[in-house]
Formats: sequence, C-alpha cells, structure tokens
Amino acid sequence: QLQLVESGGGLVQPGGSLRLSCAVSGNPLDYYAIGWFRQAPGKAREGVSCIAGSGEITNYADSLKGRFDISKDKNTVYLQMNSLKPEDTAVYYCAATYYICSGPGGYGMDYWGKGTLVTVSS
Repeated sequence: QLQLVESGGGLVQPGGSLRLSCAVSGNPLDYYAIGWFRQAPGKAREGVSCIAGSGEITNYADSLKGRFDISKDKNTVYLQMNSLKPEDTAVYYCAATYYICSGPGGYGMDYWGKGTLVTVSS
C-alpha cells in the first residue's frame, strides 16, 4: 500500500512561486509514476504533470509549460510553480500508479493524497 502526503500549499500573490511536495511512503518511489493534478472550484480535475518511474516527464497542460516543473528526489516528488496566476487557484493532488503515467484526467491513478490548497490572490 502506498501513502502520499502533499504539503507546501498556501496563499501567494500573483507572480509569486510555490513548491509543492508529495511525500511517498510504503514502497520505493522508483516503482511508481507520480502525477500532480488540480481541481478548481466548480471545475473538472485536470492533470498538471507526471514523472514516471524511469524519470520520464509528461506535461499534461501545454499552458503550464515553462511555469510548472516536476521533479523527484528519494521519496519525494516536487512541483515547482512559478509566475502564479489567479487561475492557478485550486486544490493540488498528487497521485500514483505503477511505473507509467496515466492520462491527463488521472483516472488511471491508483493512490491519491488528500490534496493541498493553493490560492493565488492579491
């Protein structure tokens, strides 16, 4: 059984940065693909980025390229978010599945964290 715990969310001004962390426990991280997804109020969940067990990165949203970067180290996966905009406000979730990233909706992910809220506002 895999456990995922997100942290690092909070209130940030437009143009600011945040780094989200997803601490993974229960099994070695290298066996899993870990993705970041987000859900804004009243909107469907959308994929942000995913890093496979091999380290290959899938960026689900072209609009986020250059602003959001995913990385991993030991048992933690990070999402560095720069130049944040009000429309980035959402609950951000990390999720895991075995080795290969799922599609952008996250329906193929098997394990989910509880999420961390990111609010971008002045």
